[in-house]
Amino acid sequence: MLRTQTQLFLAFLRIGLFGFGGGPSMIPLVHQEVVKRHAWMDDEAFADVLAIGNTLPGPIATKMAGYIGYRVGGSLGALNAVIAVIGPIIVAMIALLSLYARHGDQRWVQGMGQGVVPVVMVMMAKLTWDFFTKSRASLGWLVTLVMGAVAGGLIYWLDVHPGLVIGAILIAALLRPEPHHTTRETDT
Repeated sequence: MLRTQTQLFLAFLRIGLFGFGGGPSMIPLVHQEVVKRHAWMDDEAFADVLAIGNTLPGPIATKMAGYIGYRVGGSLGALNAVIAVIGPIIVAMIALLSLYARHGDQRWVQGMGQGVVPVVMVMMAKLTWDFFTKSRASLGWLVTLVMGAVAGGLIYWLDVHPGLVIGAILIAALLRPEPHHTTRETDT
């Protein structure tokens, strides 16, 4: 119990320490810790948590930390993971805003923010590629590309909230009839 809580705290502390750029930039870090390092869930369960987390209001990092913490360590685990992920953010925000208030007009401060952007972009691209590969394997090329294009069109061109798109897909998946598998009996 104590070992699990310690692992949970340290995993989400790393996410909180290295997750620059806000919640979306933390998603690949959460994936690394939860799926790859500790194997608390598989890719499919992680994708489900991410999808459901995106449909709910509030920061994605704390929602994921709360749910994963609860799943791994109960109510104490949820509290533990949320404190671990937001603690460094609170300290960093206070320190960086104080620094920015004093030195925001200097080039080295502006360069710090600009330097993180390419790293976050690569992390998000890697996670996108991983999800694309998994979707292609389970749904096929055509369905994956069509769903991606429709979702992209709804979100970027029609300005539909991503949570509504994900919610509609979840509802469609729940309402989809189960495929009927018929087995033929052979005469012996």
